[in-house]
Amino acid sequence: MQGSDMQQRKDASATSAPTFGAKALEEIARIRQRYPTNQAALIPVLFVAQREFGVITSEVMALVAATLDLPAGKVAATATFYTMFNKEPVGRHHIQVCKNISCYLRGSDEVTRAFEDELDIDVGMTTDDDCFTLSEVECLAACGRAPVVQVNETYHEWVTPLEARMLVDRLRAADKSGGKA
Repeated sequence: MQGSDMQQRKDASATSAPTFGAKALEEIARIRQRYPTNQAALIPVLFVAQREFGVITSEVMALVAATLDLPAGKVAATATFYTMFNKEPVGRHHIQVCKNISCYLRGSDEVTRAFEDELDIDVGMTTDDDCFTLSEVECLAACGRAPVVQVNETYHEWVTPLEARMLVDRLRAADKSGGKA
């Protein structure tokens, strides 16, 4: 879901119970066919929900529970355990810098500072235009290519402070042109 469609869905979900769109329901049906149980399909379906609504709220967790016929507590326990699910709104570009040992030893602190300087925000903040959110995460499971940064669902490996600044420039340029970075 892109731009105004996502905003319309967020606006609608703010005033009523959220519902999955047709494309999301088709994707969920495909996911359910690949897994032996609805419990096993939970994490992939939570990713669909996050793409659909931008954030995993308690209302979205209830929708996922109803969709998969799972206890709401099981969905909430899973969604709140994993940091990859956003419980608060994030910017269009969610920049996540890995802080685990391999990334730390290869300079992730300097990469984080470069993002903070370039975006003029601190970790945990979103830019005033809702374009960028900067987060630190524990492990992105790419230790051999450290330091690693994830922007939305895309990994960037062996990131240097200069590359961090260049990445922000590419994302800003893509936003202006309507393309991809």
